[in-house]
Amino acid sequence: MAKKFSGDRIILKDLGFYGYHGLMSEEKSLGQRFFIDLKCGVDLSAPGNTDHISQTVSYAAIYDTVKFAFENKRMHLIEAVAQNIVDAVFTAYVEVNWIKIRVRKPEAPIAMVRGEAAIELHRHRIS
Repeated sequence: MAKKFSGDRIILKDLGFYGYHGLMSEEKSLGQRFFIDLKCGVDLSAPGNTDHISQTVSYAAIYDTVKFAFENKRMHLIEAVAQNIVDAVFTAYVEVNWIKIRVRKPEAPIAMVRGEAAIELHRHRIS
């Protein structure tokens, strides 16, 4: 039976981490700040109607998964960091049908006075 579409989502925004991802040797040795925005498509009608935690995916548990995936493996590219997080969330939470993730790197090694470099992935669970 196909799942019904739901525009519901769990949102974690502006999560800050310190990491050693990057191509440059300074990035790998000194590290830098990263910020992550994550939207997870989850049908929230059951917890909305029942008010029971057992009917939903805990955003605290999703945070722990994101943190572990971010810190567990050093990557060269922020695209790979994001995909690693997506894979970890899909593996841990079968209820998550789609993910939109943005990884922001405010101290990217480019000559910018203000701003940040970022990527965004949109992924759907493959049945």
